[in-house]
Amino acid sequence: MPDSGVTASIGYASESGLPLRFGLIRNHYVGRTFIEPRQTVRDFGVKLKLNPVRSLLEGKRVVLLDDSIVRGTTSRKIVRMIRGAGATEVHMRISCPPTISPCFYGVDTPSKKELIAANKTVDEIREFIGADSLAYLSLEGLKQACGDGEKTTYCTACYTGRYPTHWVDVEEIQPAAVVRR
Repeated sequence: MPDSGVTASIGYASESGLPLRFGLIRNHYVGRTFIEPRQTVRDFGVKLKLNPVRSLLEGKRVVLLDDSIVRGTTSRKIVRMIRGAGATEVHMRISCPPTISPCFYGVDTPSKKELIAANKTVDEIREFIGADSLAYLSLEGLKQACGDGEKTTYCTACYTGRYPTHWVDVEEIQPAAVVRR
């Protein structure tokens, strides 16, 4: 996935011995689609942002790498797009663990009810996006890739649900009764 999966794709190709080919060309004038407020806008953005290269995909088994799956809708559209360009198989590999909790520290991720990995198993996600296989990098694998040492800590709340600070999800708060005297 250009551009979010390029770094992982380079490493995957190097370790697996598979050739790295850019089967999708990205329009750099379209921003991150997952943060758009409405699904129709996200869908339209994907169509504008990515164009498959049929000559590289047709008749091929494809391993598609991306940095994450948030709602699953973008991945689903991309898998369909790659199949529509003639790929015989599409295997997804994600360079982080499943995102099961929202980020409250700067990344605009949706509420837990909208996060596909908070509500479905890996196999259910694979089925939803239409991939032949789906695998995520483990949390330990991610830490190892980042050079996790004793003096370094990372926030992993979106993968574990354990936040470094106390927070309150306003969507889960029940309205209190107002008592007047």
